Amino acid sequence: MLAGGARWAIDRGWGEPRDLDRIEEGGCMLGARTDYVSSRAKARQRREMGTLGSGNHYLEVQAVAEIFDDAAARAYGLELDAVVVTIHCGSRGLGHQIGSEFLKEMASSGPAAGIVLPDRELACAPLRSELGERYIGAMRAGINCALANREILGHYSRRVFGHFFPGGDLELLFDVSHNTCKLETHVVDGRPRDLFVHRKGATRAFGPGHSSLPEPLRAIGQPVLIGGSMGTGSFVLAGEATSEQKAFSSACHGAGRAMSRHAALKIWSGRQVVEDLAARGILIRSSSSRGVAEEAPGAYKDVNAVVLAAERAGLARRVARMRPLICVKG
Repeated sequence: MLAGGARWAIDRGWGEPRDLDRIEEGGCMLGARTDYVSSRAKARQRREMGTLGSGNHYLEVQAVAEIFDDAAARAYGLELDAVVVTIHCGSRGLGHQIGSEFLKEMASSGPAAGIVLPDRELACAPLRSELGERYIGAMRAGINCALANREILGHYSRRVFGHFFPGGDLELLFDVSHNTCKLETHVVDGRPRDLFVHRKGATRAFGPGHSSLPEPLRAIGQPVLIGGSMGTGSFVLAGEATSEQKAFSSACHGAGRAMSRHAALKIWSGRQVVEDLAARGILIRSSSSRGVAEEAPGAYKDVNAVVLAAERAGLARRVARMRPLICVKG
């Protein structure tokens, strides 16, 4: 799984081959080194495949509420009142374990490499060092875990919808990761350079014409999926060519928190949030009342303002806004 990503899942019947054209890297991140992933990380994930996880991860059933770009919406297969399913999750405990282990190792080895950082939450190692190469290999394996996990979740979502709506078809629009480091070619000072682009709290946003995009989407640009909090809606954007020079073809990946989870718990209760959203016709399904309170809509920035800022900055343009119907929390 760590080497094969979504391709591994599809080969075992958890997905559809047609999906691979709509997944970054064709569903499999090359250069993954499974031997650099610890036994502890593998053990944490072994029984967790096909699960959402906690925090701000979710599976949401949504309706298209507003169209901003008719041509892009048609290319993306979006129309008013159409129902879509959005999945936000990643490499789960495995990715968290990889990050925790390398954070600790880099923090202790940084001074020896002449690296002095102002915050304990920051850590790095030279790319060409033994430690740097181990991290890149393990991180790429984590990307494959996320790709496989989302493909499995999509497969079971299709089964559920197929049971209740036999004539429906959940066709994958796009699957793109965030919180990754990717080797890409970008123009710097007038010439192309190979760069390791870190996107933390950000997602890739390739503009129109990029060779890595599938043919049906290439003229429009990459779909950029912006998740809102429970009850506030989400957006589909399209990458802009201008984001290349401004942010190495990157955009935000969500609204972003306006307050910490601890602060949110002081203001809201999970029951209160569930009841408030139910009054608006939005159903919340979660095993954790605390988790719902931590992810209360008011704990996040205004997603409408955030995507408008991204559009005006030339990073990505708005295509459609979705309103939530059912939000499933891990």
